[in-house]
Amino acid sequence: MSETVSATADLKGGPGGEHGRGTVGPRIRSFRRRAGLSQEAAASGAGISARALRDIERGRARRPRAYTLRSLAGTLGLSDDELADLLTDARTGPPRDTGRPSLLILGPLVLRRGRTPVPVAAPVLRRLLGLLALKHPEPATQQEITGILWPSGPPRSHPSLIHTYVSQARRLLAPCGPGSAPPPTVVRTPTGYRLEASRNRIDLGHFDELLARSERLARATEPEALYESLAEALRCWRGPVLADADPVLRRHPAAVAAEQRRVRAALLHADTALLLRRSGEAVPVLADLVDTEPLHEGLHARLILALADSGEQAAALQVFTRLRRRLDEELGIEPGTEIREAHLRVLRRQPPGPRRADSPAPAHPAPVHREPVHSTENHRESAHPTENHRAPARRAEPAATTPPPAQLPSGAGAFVGRRPQMRVLDTLVASDPARRPRIAVVVGPPGVGKTALATHWAHARREHFTDGQLFVDLRGHSRLPALRPGDVLAPFLRALGAPPHALPAHPPNEGEAAALYRTLLAGKRLLIVLDNARDAEQVRPLIPGAPGCAVVITSRSRLAGLVSTEGARRIALDVLDPDEGCELLGGIAGACNVAAEEAAARRLVELCGGLPLAIRTAGANLVARDASIAGHCAELAGDGILGRLRVEGDRRSTVRSAFELSYRTLPDEARRMFRLLGQLPGPELTVDAAAVLAGVTPAVSAALLARLADAHLVRETAGRFGLDVLLRSYACELIGADEAHTARRRLVLARAPGPIRHGTGRDDCSGSYASSAGSRVQSGGDRKDHRSAPLPSAGFGHPDASAPSGPAGGSRTGPSRTVGRTAAPPRAEPREPGMHQHE
Repeated sequence: MSETVSATADLKGGPGGEHGRGTVGPRIRSFRRRAGLSQEAAASGAGISARALRDIERGRARRPRAYTLRSLAGTLGLSDDELADLLTDARTGPPRDTGRPSLLILGPLVLRRGRTPVPVAAPVLRRLLGLLALKHPEPATQQEITGILWPSGPPRSHPSLIHTYVSQARRLLAPCGPGSAPPPTVVRTPTGYRLEASRNRIDLGHFDELLARSERLARATEPEALYESLAEALRCWRGPVLADADPVLRRHPAAVAAEQRRVRAALLHADTALLLRRSGEAVPVLADLVDTEPLHEGLHARLILALADSGEQAAALQVFTRLRRRLDEELGIEPGTEIREAHLRVLRRQPPGPRRADSPAPAHPAPVHREPVHSTENHRESAHPTENHRAPARRAEPAATTPPPAQLPSGAGAFVGRRPQMRVLDTLVASDPARRPRIAVVVGPPGVGKTALATHWAHARREHFTDGQLFVDLRGHSRLPALRPGDVLAPFLRALGAPPHALPAHPPNEGEAAALYRTLLAGKRLLIVLDNARDAEQVRPLIPGAPGCAVVITSRSRLAGLVSTEGARRIALDVLDPDEGCELLGGIAGACNVAAEEAAARRLVELCGGLPLAIRTAGANLVARDASIAGHCAELAGDGILGRLRVEGDRRSTVRSAFELSYRTLPDEARRMFRLLGQLPGPELTVDAAAVLAGVTPAVSAALLARLADAHLVRETAGRFGLDVLLRSYACELIGADEAHTARRRLVLARAPGPIRHGTGRDDCSGSYASSAGSRVQSGGDRKDHRSAPLPSAGFGHPDASAPSGPAGGSRTGPSRTVGRTAAPPRAEPREPGMHQHE
């Protein structure tokens, strides 16, 4: 058996090569080639003689010592599972029917236990296993599983059915005998289920590891080792992802992304084969892929060159003719520059010649760009995108040399409502350019779902942005330092295909980088999502000048500067109404469970203040604890609700942490005002009432409230300000006892009768407070009292104003009757409970 055939047999059975695993020797040889080492180098690294390694690889030493295998494993970079399999082979020979399960999805779905196929006949089980393997190592949400298992709509009992199918999947994955590592299984997560398995137990995970290794080898310019690694990676594929699955699963974003990685590996493999003059070995791989990607010009161009380099000029010309006819019939366009140049090489009998071994470049000339910079010295730029979205208007443009960026994160598992906001975002892709804005700013309080809306819309409208999507978390409100524009421009430029020699030096010149960024985006239709922006200055250099590009920005600030100077459309998000909140809760905890406890579900949404982050957190805890909704409401009710609105082990799902990130960005005086607003007797107050509460002038009060409103920590409605339910709880957690007592005393003194009060003529503004300040102090500051009472006079808000005195005032205020003047509060900020827990 030749070495090539032996190496192929090692992986024919999927990850880990269990199907073709016979002796230790062929597997050691395959691993050595994957690492790109000669026998002498591998033997030297492992501390053994080259002759000993040669004997092992040729099967003369059938049971090498465990110490030798461990030394080789370190030199060859083997995983723990690969080493464990080698040690098992060395002790007992290859296992028969007692091996650990492997799940193969790169082709028809196959489950193997050791070398023996395990029948999976039930279609619903095949769909479940396929989805979990596609998502591995990430979990699949309940909504995702429901949509895949019942594409036409789930039955009412679908939550219990999912439990049943998960139990059946666990039994299928259980090994028949003891193993050296934990077997694959399905574990429950707060939002769904996850396949728990090592990556090489799933052929897609094994392929991704090999592809990542290949890309590292490519950067190291080792063409021989690169070619062997890519060949091994492509042998994992037996056909399209989940070739025998339902279309709904084959069209899953994870399946589409896996197919794109296969194309990327095949393009790089073909380029390296042409470089090494092994083009005949690339022909079968390319011929198989052009059947599944019939409009991909990059694959066809390489197939033409590989056939011509193998002496098959006639077949190469037939490939060009078929592609040109297909492009004309299906898209009404002509072949691009790359495919035409490959065709011209064949006609001139100029197949690609050998290149330097230390510079594995594409074997075809780089197409000319309208951009001023390009490079042909890095093979990564040879990965061409599919051309099936190219519009006729762009017929004369050359093919891009890098795949279009597709950086959008996964959307929210359960997304409800927001239809008016989606319609506003749709103006970014309006057919009339004169009415199409370039920028949309999504703003709102922490946890309201700004990122969820932006990513949901971006995924739904991605077909409008044929040149790709860029995404970045600017960390404007984060425990990590906020990103500067220069920090973002460098990775954006690399994603857009800027060659290394054209990138600005590090640290980058921001102006130079922004100019190159705008140049690369000229004439393109591309979406840029700038998440979690701090202010307008952070995002201005990231806004392209190209009219075809759109920008969606999310922020907790209002970003009014972008509206005034850049013409951005501002989209303000509020909390969900009760119906939408229940729908969101049902998407996480199960719609049938919400319908069974509708009143309790509405109560839970009310406790969460309609805040999507809080509802998602409560829903995740319902799933994790398998609790009733009414029981969970009882747990959340009362003080300290923020301490219970958290998912164990997930800081991003903690509501208090989301609030804290906004609070910490405030100046000291604004922090103090926010804490004091938690002492409101009712839901809202005016600027003058806030001045009384804080002991400041109305002008200072107005400035501080505007700062809080800009950060979306208070709600402003017709000149009145208030806190949402959970933000009020957070403010109450932060304030110290002395500070709260002083604020309540100011409210009492402001309401006491006196000559100044009767002369103001401004004590008829009812509704600003929802309860009597006097009764509030006498009852110990009960925050649940919401009875209506008038606004105190504006004159009592200034610390120098005379406080009411005399017997009447003393009898009303009790402990405060000896105070004749309201003192200004101390500047030192009290200790803020809970802050240190999240830093």
